[in-house]
Amino acid sequence: MRISILLVLLIIGFSSCDKKVDQNKSDKEIILQYIADHNLDAIEGESGLYYVVNNPGTGDPCTAASKVKATYKGYLTNGDIFDEGTIDNFFLSNAIVGWQIGIPKFREGGDGILLIPSAIGYGSSGSQSGSIPPNAVIIFEVELIKVY
Repeated sequence: MRISILLVLLIIGFSSCDKKVDQNKSDKEIILQYIADHNLDAIEGESGLYYVVNNPGTGDPCTAASKVKATYKGYLTNGDIFDEGTIDNFFLSNAIVGWQIGIPKFREGGDGILLIPSAIGYGSSGSQSGSIPPNAVIIFEVELIKVY
């Protein structure tokens, strides 16, 4: 009896690992297709992030711990906008991991596009508001206005 319970738990555990690998692979395929469809010159970054530097900026650099002012537009790969606006006096450490990795690719005054896989976006839960579904690849157009 104990052996069969252990076997079931092991199968569930291995199945969960396979799903995560499959989601990462799926997200990468979606991102690469989006890049091809929109003729983007994207760079592969850490943790599955892809980014486009339209303007690198000439001001101060930032890090994942910086406080920043930025404008952004966030949308799904189908073009549906889920949020846009300006954040000010905002610590990147309070943002999704995709922003913590992506925003420092620009210096103050820089702008570009972040293509964020679900694992470093809103994950398998999606956003609390429901505007970002579970396991969604998300895109952000960002401009880094100020680094404090």
